[in-house]
Amino acid sequence: MKTVLKLEEVALFVLGIFLFNRLSYDWWWFLVLILAPDLSMIGYAFGNKTGAFLYNLCHHKGIALVIYGIGCYLSMESIQLIGIILFSHSAMDRIFGYGLKYEKGFKYTHLGEIGK
Repeated sequence: MKTVLKLEEVALFVLGIFLFNRLSYDWWWFLVLILAPDLSMIGYAFGNKTGAFLYNLCHHKGIALVIYGIGCYLSMESIQLIGIILFSHSAMDRIFGYGLKYEKGFKYTHLGEIGK
């Protein structure tokens, strides 16, 4: 089952690349921005609760899709780009076993404990 879930995330990551390709941005933007959502880890400097909240906000695929949808509705590529990057990054993280965080600490995710 673990392999099937990872393959699903690979498919979602490929979807993110496809959607990015439909925008007018150069490819290097995707490569530069794909790790930007990890800046949300700065929230852990203010404690586990704040860290988990900010991290999950920037790694939630539903929020990413809403942002992308707003960008499509408003015909604003910059908003679409933000949604695509958040979505693609979240899929990439889950491929590697990093999930949404619990307030217990950074290594506790909805996919299990990191490092086990």
